[in-house]
Amino acid sequence: MNRRTFVVAGLLVGSMRLPAQAASALEVIYIGGSDCQPCKAWKNKYKAQWLASAEYRQVTWIEVEPPKLKEAYQERFWPGDLKPILDQLPRKSGTPRFLVVLDGKVVANELGVSHWTRIVEVLRKQLA
Repeated sequence: MNRRTFVVAGLLVGSMRLPAQAASALEVIYIGGSDCQPCKAWKNKYKAQWLASAEYRQVTWIEVEPPKLKEAYQERFWPGDLKPILDQLPRKSGTPRFLVVLDGKVVANELGVSHWTRIVEVLRKQLA
């Protein structure tokens, strides 16, 4: 192979796009509010550790966090593909709330900072 062919082949291979990795069927949804003090407490205590965890890398993480916690369950803050998840919630109040969703179905629904550890336990079982 001459040098020109090698360079052209290198450029072509370098410009190819590989298919994107399929989105995880397992989602974790955080529901908070920018003015929510317990939400801030969760962020300060757990969020950095969560973002660095092996579990985080295996799921789709979604945050629903409007400016005011009283707006957390208003449809306008939930993207269209999340509306079916919002519809599954029996109680649409309280933050921070953590949902584990598997193939579009809520399999865990925990409210409050202290219940975050339950969400992590559910995730570990789902990912095992």
